[in-house]
Amino acid sequence: MANRTQLAKQFIEAIPHAQALGMVLDDIGDGTATFSMPYDARLVGDPATGVIHGGAVSALMDTCCGAAVMSHPDAPGGTATIDLRIDYMRAAQPGQRIVTTAICHRMTRSVAFVRATAWDDDRDRPVATATGAFTVEGR
Repeated sequence: MANRTQLAKQFIEAIPHAQALGMVLDDIGDGTATFSMPYDARLVGDPATGVIHGGAVSALMDTCCGAAVMSHPDAPGGTATIDLRIDYMRAAQPGQRIVTTAICHRMTRSVAFVRATAWDDDRDRPVATATGAFTVEGR
């Protein structure tokens, strides 16, 4: 597990946009990952409301899903997004960090399937959900 955790940390540290968005790896497990992103006024998509742009939420969810794939016990190495569908449920509350948890629920020889949910401080109502397919390299 320590090797997968280190790999996931290196993964996020190597992605410039993840650093620019302030993404943090909060937890990693066997096919699961939790990332967070603090509120940042530079990422606001609507100045009138202060709501974070959906593209920043999308990037957080995509990165978290990739880390979940890389941490799966059957994953031999890197991954890339094949397809990612995000359903936005509501706007994240201005001033609150966004947390995403992803689970790699199925792994084939060449494709991993992932589900993710993003929340702000209101954990009863998701900001967004995602389903995705990711490459499985080196298998």
